[in-house]
Amino acid sequence: MAVGESELAEMIGRAKSGGRKRKFKQAVEMIIVFKDIDVKKGFAINETVQLPKTASPSTVCVMASGDMGAKAKDASADMVLSAEELQRLGANRRESRKFISRYDFFLADTKMMPAVGKVLGQMLGPRGKMPTPVPFNAPIGAFLDRFRSSIRIRVRGSLSLSCKIGDETMDDSSLAANAMAVYGTVEKKLPSGDRNVRSVMVKTTMGGPARQAKA
Repeated sequence: MAVGESELAEMIGRAKSGGRKRKFKQAVEMIIVFKDIDVKKGFAINETVQLPKTASPSTVCVMASGDMGAKAKDASADMVLSAEELQRLGANRRESRKFISRYDFFLADTKMMPAVGKVLGQMLGPRGKMPTPVPFNAPIGAFLDRFRSSIRIRVRGSLSLSCKIGDETMDDSSLAANAMAVYGTVEKKLPSGDRNVRSVMVKTTMGGPARQAKA
């Protein structure tokens, strides 16, 4: 079932106003339910979606030493992990898991990718967090800006997807633009496009879902 930006904005408005106020800032989540897909045949989505509007930037760790590491620090990366720190981290699996959970995205100097795969690959891979390689002399600041405004959407062995599109402090039109960015990405990955979409819902963290009007 297709959905448009104005319909999404209306659903977002209902979701935000439908629940009682909480003492914390609630996330706004989008849920897409699929149909006519055989999940046993390996159906999966693992995509990075750049959102047009952001209130809470994603956290990004850069794995780099030398010049790229210095530039990443100048660009205010949430964390810069050197080659030496990577090896020390890899010696402690518990600390490695905690470290990986702190960041939404990882970027890595292409020269460090083999070491990253060897040291942390078994933990990063299943979480869909393998680093994006950054070539030598690439503008690391531009990479950081792109990933700070992005989210990762993942589906595997399921007929539904849920992801955060912003928070309740954002206006309905900004949240709707983000929702459309996610929907457009997902639609392109479905075998039959929007014919594989059963329904779309929007909800706040503690609120009930605002559902799409039936066609």
